[in-house]
Amino acid sequence: MNPWLVLLVAGLFEVVWALSLAASDGLSKPVPTLVTVVALLVSMVLLARAVQDLPIGTAYAVWTGIGAVGAAVGGVVLFDEPATVLRGVFIAVVLVGIVGLETTA
Repeated sequence: MNPWLVLLVAGLFEVVWALSLAASDGLSKPVPTLVTVVALLVSMVLLARAVQDLPIGTAYAVWTGIGAVGAAVGGVVLFDEPATVLRGVFIAVVLVGIVGLETTA
């Protein structure tokens, strides 16, 4: 399977665990806590698979970037976090970095 696709899915599972961690209320709510643990495990397994074919520095930066962007956007949508212009600009900067790393690896 394409390692970039595996890495993308790993990053999406990182978003899931980050958002479910926020919803778990300090790991005190069982369902969001379970989702957090399962998504974290899946994300790590997929990241491990992706780094068999991709440089670790690039893969890790892209993985965390996907998670950061997804968590920031998810926080705005799901948890009423502030949606400011500057926040949007910096999210866009992270996206540019992710695409740049993918295209130069």
